[in-house]
Amino acid sequence: MPQQAETGQETKRLIEAALFVTGKAMSTEELAQATGIASLGYISKALRELQADYEARKGALSVVEIGGKYMLTVAEPYASKVNGLAGQPDITKGALRILAYVSRNEPIYQADVVKAFGSSTYEYMKELVDNDFVTAKRVGRTKKLQTTDKFKEYFSLGEAGKHESQ
Repeated sequence: MPQQAETGQETKRLIEAALFVTGKAMSTEELAQATGIASLGYISKALRELQADYEARKGALSVVEIGGKYMLTVAEPYASKVNGLAGQPDITKGALRILAYVSRNEPIYQADVVKAFGSSTYEYMKELVDNDFVTAKRVGRTKKLQTTDKFKEYFSLGEAGKHESQ
């Protein structure tokens, strides 16, 4: 039995290393491929245990699930204190303002965003859609806007982040 426990610890370490190195959210399939472990059930179990380990540790890091993918991230309140050390987002300041508005009011129609910010909204919306931060689905003469999993991942808004920021 101790051999099996050690194998489980090694699997968690492999998953932890993969999440750390990629710096992005990974699915169980991606983690299985990265670790060379074929059993998705075994990967899922190891992920749950790894999440519990981080939670029990009450440290600065946590493993969060975002849209069915997992990511190693900085936990609150540490994230808000050190996020200035991270690089600037890959989008313009104007697009970032629009993105913040959309995320607070989603789902929202593009026509309503244009009313709030003016015609420059169209240029920023194209930037946000091109960068996969927002989806825009045509509804009549306007579009219905919603943030994507990439948005949640990029801004570390997993389930844990949502509850602590409210």
